[in-house]
Order: sequence, then structure tokens, then C-alpha cells
Amino acid sequence: MAVADVRLARAADAAEIARIQHITWQTAFSELIDEESLAALIGPEAERQWTEAIEYADTDVFIASEGDFTVGFCVSGPAPREEIEGPDGTLPPDAEHTGLIGTILVEPRWGRRGHGGRLLAAAARALRSRGARRAVAWVNESDSATLNFYRTVGWEATRTVRTLDTGKRQFRQLCVTGGLDLQLVE
Repeated sequence: MAVADVRLARAADAAEIARIQHITWQTAFSELIDEESLAALIGPEAERQWTEAIEYADTDVFIASEGDFTVGFCVSGPAPREEIEGPDGTLPPDAEHTGLIGTILVEPRWGRRGHGGRLLAAAARALRSRGARRAVAWVNESDSATLNFYRTVGWEATRTVRTLDTGKRQFRQLCVTGGLDLQLVE
């Protein structure tokens, strides 16, 4: 087996990140997202947006590789207010110490090889270095594989749910949260 690794993304990785997002979303979410939205995930504009995310000071973008192949990515950073406030607009007492896992995606053909765990561990270390003690992530209610992934690292679903409208249909996402002292094999 080739060596698996995780590192901070560079601007030159933007095209691969866009490719992985497109393939993964096309595979996992095609029933939720229309073709036009999926098509917008690839090409020069998508690459520009990923370059901006990589270069943004408050965001850490990590890529996972296996051998010479980029196989996944993760985005993390401080949790914006709108990601952690309650339905009544109140913030949790630890809001200033809460991070956000914006996304973890591993290309389907590279799944079940530990890349997601390595990406989450790298993001957790980065969030701890920024002063976070816990993090949140949003997961599609129907995405049992991702919900199970977070459960295996000790994270739990909260009672907070949001509904997103993709233009094709609406779907619900659950907020999951957990500590950043993860015990993962890297």
C-alpha cells in the first residue's frame, strides 16, 4: 500500500480539491442537487474559490493523499456565529472556543482507508492551536456513513437541525459536536 499523508493545502491543490468535491457530491448528493449546481463545482471559478479558501487566514484546508494521488480534503476554522447559535439566537457559553469542520470529503474510490480520520485529526490539532476546545459539523440527516464516522470519534448529534434548499429539493442537516482530543490512528 502506498504511503498515506495529510498536509495543509497550497493554492496549487485547488483544482484537485474542486475535482474531489465534484465527484463526491455527484456520487453522494445527486438526488439533492441539480446538474447546474454540480457543474459549478468544477472549472476555473471553482478553483478560484478554493484558492481563496486555502489562502484565507482563518481557515485551514488540509488534503489527504495516498501515494501520488490526492484523495480527500477537510476545511476547518473558528465557528461563525450562524453555525453555532441556537434557534433563539443565543450562543453557547463556549462559543469563543468552538471550531467548525466545514467539510470532510474523501473521493468514494478511496474510502474506508482511514483518510477521513487523518483529515479530522489534522483539523482537530489546528483548531486546538487556535484555542478551540470542541467543534461542530453539519451532516445530512440521510448520510448515515458520515454520521457513523463522527460517532466513532465520540461526537454526538445535538438537537439542532437546519433545512437547506438546493433548488431541487429541501433536506435536513443535523449538527454534530465533540471534543478535539481525538484518539485516531494516523
